[in-house]
Amino acid sequence: APRFALRRSLQAAAMGLTEALGVTVPPLAQLTASDVVVAAVPVVVLSALIAYFLLRPKSLGEYPLPPILPGLPVLGGALKFLGGPLNLIDEGTKKLGQVWTLNIFHKKMTFLIGPEVTPHFFKAKDTELSQKEVYSFNVPTFGKGVVFDVDHKIRAEQFRFFADSLGTLRMKTYIGMMVQEAEAFFDQWEDEGQVDILQKLSELIILTASRCLLGKEVRENLFNTVYKYFHDLDMGMRPISVFFPYLPIEAHRKRDAARAELARIFSKVIQLRKAKGVKEPDMLQSFIDARYRSGELAGQALTDDQICGLLIAALFAGQHTSSITSTWTTLRVLDNKATWWPRLVEEQKAIMREYGTEINYESLSKMTELYKCIKEALRLHPPLIMLLRYVQVPFNVTTAEGKSYTIPKGHIVATSPTYNHRREEVFSDPLKYDPDRFAPGREEDKKAAFSFVGFGGGRHGCMGETFAFLQIKTLMAYMLRNFDLEPVGSLPEVDYEAMVVGPKGDCPVTFKRRKVTV
Repeated sequence: APRFALRRSLQAAAMGLTEALGVTVPPLAQLTASDVVVAAVPVVVLSALIAYFLLRPKSLGEYPLPPILPGLPVLGGALKFLGGPLNLIDEGTKKLGQVWTLNIFHKKMTFLIGPEVTPHFFKAKDTELSQKEVYSFNVPTFGKGVVFDVDHKIRAEQFRFFADSLGTLRMKTYIGMMVQEAEAFFDQWEDEGQVDILQKLSELIILTASRCLLGKEVRENLFNTVYKYFHDLDMGMRPISVFFPYLPIEAHRKRDAARAELARIFSKVIQLRKAKGVKEPDMLQSFIDARYRSGELAGQALTDDQICGLLIAALFAGQHTSSITSTWTTLRVLDNKATWWPRLVEEQKAIMREYGTEINYESLSKMTELYKCIKEALRLHPPLIMLLRYVQVPFNVTTAEGKSYTIPKGHIVATSPTYNHRREEVFSDPLKYDPDRFAPGREEDKKAAFSFVGFGGGRHGCMGETFAFLQIKTLMAYMLRNFDLEPVGSLPEVDYEAMVVGPKGDCPVTFKRRKVTV
């Protein structure tokens, strides 16, 4: 249903654009010469596009261009894409191999599947493969002057601000906040009962993230208000937003209003901190104190609106990823409970004997069994189906079969963590939940570079990876020490229609309080 709704939305968008541009279609008898010219423009454009696709050169560099997945001119690729990315990638890879191109409207998307052809995707500089052009649909949500609305030099400095806020000393402080939130959250549970684990973990993730990232003032006094606006921002990120981020639809209007209100709220918090001379150990404070080091902005601070934008970006990057990954880890462990639940509980007992009952940075770093379980859930269920870049400088790739291709400037290149994580030549029995595949001696993810890209990799590996693992470990360690969980029904299906891929439908589990002692 969402797929057909999206198709209808695209059709409506096309019609809405003609209306928004003031182009109306009068009755045939009333057509004037200017009307004919206006009506002819789309026909000419469409004809030019078709001619371009039919007469395109076969090579623009040292090697041939990648083969094109067959389909109807202009619209065929778009329909295939909307039919489901995984089905599309499966079809293209089986028919054409590891490297192939899909025509989507006037764009060309070239897929790179497998570790043999993806190293440049992850290693390339922003001047060679750029993120800005393919992720600019985030600008209305994040705001002007941040992330994908700036050039790569300014973006690199802003990413340094993120990195500074996620250093080891900060992490140790954040863990204390996470534990406090977990204790308060789980104290509200009954002695036994049933919950939707996705819903509950999502609630807890947003609480811990808001405390660590958005600040004490927001968490203690403004959480419900800010959460509502973040929800409107979230709902404003529709599939159609990728193609038409400024389309005048209700979801976008709510998104824009929410973004304006969040800017106002955070500006008030920032100005109050500055007036009182108060500094807090959170990401908000880190952004307040940040200064550009080079270029025309050297020495300058972020504006209040830019701080708001970076905080929104940080929460968007982490909230869904952590909530979905913690949910899949819990569900997968429970689906294999006889094997993995006892091992995880025994690990907690061993750590408690060595470090006591406190959950801290040092004790979390010793939870290797739990780490493997999280990583394996992330391998099977990476939150993003595709990663994208825009080609600024042509490059060559060679497949495992020895076929070489030149990827020209102007192509969008895509790779799929989901599909790459299921390559049989890398991961044995790839559809099986087997955390021991990451154990010393096996380490299947190290067979080839970038075989595991659950958090991206290379130059654009996720800076929040450590934060996410510590956050998920903290919450799961607390559950393992205080509850016994049981699955209800079978493992949920995967919702591949969602922007961020999670379980489809409810995720019920039963719980019963049980204190682990040593």
